Amino acid sequence: MYHVGSVVTTMPDSETGQRIAAVRRFNRFYTQRIGVLQEGWGESPFSLTEARVLYELTRRDSVTASEMASELGLDAGYLSRILRGFRARGLVATEKSKADGRQSLLSLTARGRKAFAPLEAYSQTEVARLLGALAPPEQARLVAAMQTVEGLMSGETPDMHPYVLRTHQPGDMGWIVSRHGALYAQEYGWDARLEALCAEIVAAFVRNFDPARERCWIAERDGENVGTVMLVKEAAEVARLRLLLVDPKARGLGLGTRLVEECIRFARATGYRKITLWTHSVLTSARHIYEQAGFTLVHEWTHDDFGKTLEAETWDLML
Repeated sequence: MYHVGSVVTTMPDSETGQRIAAVRRFNRFYTQRIGVLQEGWGESPFSLTEARVLYELTRRDSVTASEMASELGLDAGYLSRILRGFRARGLVATEKSKADGRQSLLSLTARGRKAFAPLEAYSQTEVARLLGALAPPEQARLVAAMQTVEGLMSGETPDMHPYVLRTHQPGDMGWIVSRHGALYAQEYGWDARLEALCAEIVAAFVRNFDPARERCWIAERDGENVGTVMLVKEAAEVARLRLLLVDPKARGLGLGTRLVEECIRFARATGYRKITLWTHSVLTSARHIYEQAGFTLVHEWTHDDFGKTLEAETWDLML
């Protein structure tokens, strides 16, 4: 045993010592690889902690400082200094909670969303660069290993996160078209015109893809695609959610909700003011997800473009 201040510490045995050394070696390697040691995160004026606080504020409409400190494991005084600086720069607004007047709710201002947008773009680009150095099977192994670490360190079971979300890669667009065509024919009796429309949508997405303002997510499970959604630019401040799909083998996992949440988070971080989408009344599961996410039904009409008379709907979400 040896003493550190008033704490008595037992020297680790050989096996434990090797494990400690391995964890520390990995920490040094990973923090250097992702640029944590830089003075400003992503060549920005924000530290990594400040960038993380901004990120958390993009994920929700409002949150208290105490809730954020608890979730991030930050010292309350340290977080208070960060938020004070954000308020002075016009990045964060506060208002009294209607439920508890002693609490103040935090939210990002338009200036705050604008300041965070390049950080989000930088993070996406850097992770894409890291993954791009690996072949697709190696990428899947890396993400699976990260999920294992996350599960073990958080105490969650592997089934809590049974899928991987990633951006699109070659071959995914063909899968999106074919899976939409097959599933909508099997489950709703729609004809091949739906598949043709999907092909037109993905072709336009690939031809006009703007990585700073658009995204396609693919959900992968055990190396197999099981879900997808797109967020595309409709206008300067309006994004369109397109082609949400969850394969039957992955339903019941909350995947549809997660995909829509990713669209909303990305849209807010990118500076959009509204998300719009087109769906149909028969797609009850999707409609429930949109409603739970805060979308509002704004327009209805009837068509028979896919071989059946359908009630079409437009839903909007103001950000």
